[in-house]
Parts: sequence; C-alpha cells; structure tokens
Amino acid sequence: HSVRPGALTIAEDVSGMPTLGRPVHEGGFGFDYRLAMAAPDMWIKLLKESTDDQWEMGNIVHVLTNRRYKEKVICYTESHDQALVGDKTVAFWLMDKEMYTGMSLLTPANMIVDRGIALHKIIRMVTMALGGEGYLTFMGNEFGHPEWIDFPRVGNGWDYSHARRQWNLADMTHLRYIHLNNFDAAMHGLEEAFSFMHEGSHEYVSLKNEGDKLIVAEKGPLLFIFNFHPSNSYQGYKVGCGRPGKYKIVLDSDWAEFGGHERNDRHSVFFTGDSGADGRPHSLQVYSCSRTVLVLRKVDEQ
Repeated sequence: HSVRPGALTIAEDVSGMPTLGRPVHEGGFGFDYRLAMAAPDMWIKLLKESTDDQWEMGNIVHVLTNRRYKEKVICYTESHDQALVGDKTVAFWLMDKEMYTGMSLLTPANMIVDRGIALHKIIRMVTMALGGEGYLTFMGNEFGHPEWIDFPRVGNGWDYSHARRQWNLADMTHLRYIHLNNFDAAMHGLEEAFSFMHEGSHEYVSLKNEGDKLIVAEKGPLLFIFNFHPSNSYQGYKVGCGRPGKYKIVLDSDWAEFGGHERNDRHSVFFTGDSGADGRPHSLQVYSCSRTVLVLRKVDEQ
C-alpha cells in the first residue's frame, strides 16, 4: 500500500494465520481481505458426498460465518480449484450431462435441471449473504458455464478446445444460462442498493431448522429466508426479525427471470405481529417455497 495506496490486496491462505488481514502498523500482514477458502470446499464436499436433503443447515451456517473478527473476507462458492481439470464446477455437480441437452427454454425443464438451477441460486446467495465482506465469481461459473478449463499441455496433446470460456451462452435468450446470469446480476444489484456486505454490517442468524431445512438471517437492513427443502413449501411460516413494521420483497430466486416458478406474489406486503420468534423481538409470516431464497426489507408504513 505504500507503493500504490489505491491497491486492493487479497490473501489466499489455508492456515488461518492470525492478523493476515490487519494493517502492518497493528502488527498484521497488511492484506485488505483474505479468501474464505473453506466455503467452496464445503459446497463441493456436500455435492459429492450427500444429497441436498441430507445437508445440515447448522454446518452450512457455521462454515460461512466462521471467520475472525475484524479481518475482512472474500467469500465464493467456486474458483479455479473447481473449474480446472480434476474437479467439476457446482453447476456440473448439480446437472452433469443435462447441461448439454436440458438447458433449452424451448422445452420444459426436467427435474434435474430444475433442481440444479434452484440450488445453484441459493448456494450463491447464502454464500454471499453470510460469507464475508466481499464476493468472488470465477470466469463464467456465475451463469453455470457447462465445461471446465484446460490449457494446452503435454497431457492433453496440446489441445486448445477447453482453453476458453463461452461468454455467448449468457446472452442466448433461448437457453437457461441467462436465468443464472440474471440472478448473479440481481445479487450484486442487491448489494449495491442495500450495502449489506460492508465491514461491521449487522448480521444475525435466527434460525437453523434441520427438519424444515430453513435458514433465516438478518444481514444489514435485509431479512433472508432460505428454504433448502427439496419438496416442502411452508405457508404462513413464522420467522423472527429485529425490527417491527412493514416489509416488502426485494429479491426472490423464484421469479421467472431467474428460471423460477413465481409462487410468491412479488408485490406481497408483510407486517410484523405482536409476538417474537426464534429469539427475536418481532416476527412475520411468509410463504417460503422449496429451494428458494426470499429477501425482505423493512419499508416506511404509508
């Protein structure tokens, strides 16, 4: 920073070295951020070794929030470790060969693709919401790029066929990749509008329900309701919140532009009741649809 004051430095470190993200004058290493490297490892492990009905909400929350106080973190679901030869991306783990044949909007989505797109969205959103103070995407994985990266080398006969990224897929209006790309843009738009990832932002996880597969979290001015259940939607589900008043939907992964089913009226209004829930002083009731995230914000009562 003394050489270039405006530089942004990010440490890639798996040791958990203390003070890595603190200034040099405090005795630290001076990096602005560190990578949350446990998060992508967790997602790949879950996708490899278990079905989503076996995922533990408490474990997901623990891994995403287990970071040192006052050291800023860049969170991510995948990067080069997953996209290069030797592993598969999150999208590929979710949909595999269906990414070649089932991504057309000219035919109805099959169950594998529908599940994959739904989980791809909430995996990214819960990572962004709870994982740190910044969010990283990697070379097309934000829209579910269907193939890996492999540079020309002796082992592949100096082949160039996978030394590329097919950016055009995200622009093709007849393919479902555009839905994943739209959701990525909406996630970043949410941060730009409400700045929920800045250092010191309010963060409180009020619910980790293993039976219902729900996570409810307050982050900045927003209320996130994640439903990981493969089949159960909950009408009138009571969730706790920190502030009383009127709430509106600002993002729903089930919207049609994200490849969803529009099960919630996007103009719905929610009012807090007289009682609290999950250790929070106030509560409201929502329709939480399976494999979706619903994001609410408090608005002026007019």
